[in-house]
Amino acid sequence: MLTKREMEVLQLIGQELTTEQIATRLQVSISTIETHRHNLLQKLGAKSVVGMIKIAFKQGLID
Repeated sequence: MLTKREMEVLQLIGQELTTEQIATRLQVSISTIETHRHNLLQKLGAKSVVGMIKIAFKQGLID
């Protein structure tokens, strides 16, 4: 189960925002976003960000 913040980060990754842009938008550190990315990869069982986006799309988590 993804947290609300992980879902926000996933949506922003799907919009092609960089880690720095996401951190700025959510007013958190780059390190925090990197941690969310790592957790998303693990939770979705992906090996890369591209794989993560593909899985999230297939599961209906992003448009």
